[in-house]
Amino acid sequence: MEAKTTDSSLFNIIGYTILILFSIVCIFPFLLLLSGSFTSNESIIVDGYHLIPKVFSWRAYDAVLVFPGRVIKAYMVTTSVTVIGSFTGLLLMTMAGYVLQRKDFKYRNKLSFFIYFTTLFGGGLVPWYILMTKYLHLTNSYLALIIPGLMTPFLIILMRSFIKAAVPEELSESAKIDGANDFRIYYRIVLPLSMPGIATVGLFLALQYWNSWFLSSMFITEQAKYELQYFLYNIINAASFANGLGVSTGVTLGYDMPTESMKLAMAMITTGPILLLYPFIQRYFVKGLTIGAVKG
Repeated sequence: MEAKTTDSSLFNIIGYTILILFSIVCIFPFLLLLSGSFTSNESIIVDGYHLIPKVFSWRAYDAVLVFPGRVIKAYMVTTSVTVIGSFTGLLLMTMAGYVLQRKDFKYRNKLSFFIYFTTLFGGGLVPWYILMTKYLHLTNSYLALIIPGLMTPFLIILMRSFIKAAVPEELSESAKIDGANDFRIYYRIVLPLSMPGIATVGLFLALQYWNSWFLSSMFITEQAKYELQYFLYNIINAASFANGLGVSTGVTLGYDMPTESMKLAMAMITTGPILLLYPFIQRYFVKGLTIGAVKG
């Protein structure tokens, strides 16, 4: 018994040590990012990045937030698109996953193949752009930011696997015998039992919407409708252009834009909400990743 206790304690010590070291390695880039955002731009260029700022400065955040109203507007656009897109996408993808895993659905294999086929081959950027602008008339529309991500093929396949592993077929059959229709089974049985999978897919979907900037660059021309990522991308481009213009012409612009520290400050501004969201769904996320694993 004493030998087993000693072995168990030694295993725990080694395991916790490895986990602590791994955690430090994972959190190190974020601390470097945070420190760099509060470091003087000149210090970053001369001395590089450090965990503790050599020359503390707020200039990066002052430059990013020079128009706070526009930043707040971009935040509102991105938040609205993320919330509406994630909720609608989860609703559609859970329905699709539930139908595709039903053995009594005649065309499930053919539809699954068509969905999987789109992950390998696509129509191309030009036909997609023509469809969105000429036929659907979604230029400068928030729908152009939401619709493309609603039915992501990979997440549909992932959701189907989650539901298949979490909801036994016998449970659905017994509910049908009791008189429940498909929508009632979906709402009262499938959704509650698939919460870990829904949380996992929901996180992937929310990250996809939150980090989106390409759709804004393609379909949005009004600055008031820019997503946060694309809005900040334009700010850093404008700052780099202003600095480059000053260097090339020899004209002093009166305010040297801190382009290097601005990049880090922008990263902090955009990652903050997602970092706050993750702890609330962590238990579902971890459980969702282990659904379907082989049990000993």
